[in-house]
Amino acid sequence: MKKMVALLSLLLAFTVVLTACGTNTKNEANDNDNKSSSQESLYDKVKKDGVLTVGTEGTYPPFTFHDDSDKLTGFDVEIAKEVAKRLGVKAEFKETQWDGMFAGLDAKRFDMIANQVGIDEDRQKKYDFSDPYIQSGAVLLVHKDNSDIKSFDDLKGKTSAQSLTSNYNDLAKSHGAEVTGIEGFSQSVQLIGSKRVDATINDKLSYLDYKKQHPDAPIKVADEEESGVASGLMFRKDSGKLVEEVNKALKAMKDDGTYAKISDKWFGEDVSPK
Repeated sequence: MKKMVALLSLLLAFTVVLTACGTNTKNEANDNDNKSSSQESLYDKVKKDGVLTVGTEGTYPPFTFHDDSDKLTGFDVEIAKEVAKRLGVKAEFKETQWDGMFAGLDAKRFDMIANQVGIDEDRQKKYDFSDPYIQSGAVLLVHKDNSDIKSFDDLKGKTSAQSLTSNYNDLAKSHGAEVTGIEGFSQSVQLIGSKRVDATINDKLSYLDYKKQHPDAPIKVADEEESGVASGLMFRKDSGKLVEEVNKALKAMKDDGTYAKISDKWFGEDVSPK
């Protein structure tokens, strides 16, 4: 009798183990299915709704701003619209202040951010990025008649108009420039034009936009950084297939010349990453 009870106990324990293993295997399979579906669910939702919601500032020309008729426009806006079009959906913009933009993405207020978000290591730990769609670096600007300054190293002992809180201020000082504090890019150009300062260091895209609007401005590029900061369209982590499809759209835009056309409209040249 004791042997029979022991045998029954052993069989019961073995059955429990098998059941547990079967449950674990099933749970693992479900977990894998959930991971796979979660990666594609956002893309599927976008396609089903026919709308790609895009977070943007709307106050940052020439990238995202309102024109004289109060229409939202800009380089990033046009890029996002074209991407959505190639996904077969419509872009719907939700304007948000920069300070709250990442939180808005986290809260699923929008699917993607198009707002000159620089790709860096810290952000990549938390978010997904598209392939870089634009790149900019520092340029050294001088008066068009200036022949003394040909490189950043020539700034030593020269005057440079800089915003005192910018990284470009530190760059000018590192090359030995005597800094004159200014409030913005337009003021620095005015000081160069009147030859009250020798130079300024600023963002290349800001220069291209200004030159596009003021082609007769008496300034030129004396030198520029070889490498710059690349920006990408930003998504919540594990957005999977949506990021893949956006990358395909960006590549197709570059291949067929659409990107160059948009870039030339806003900057007068191709500003894609080299």
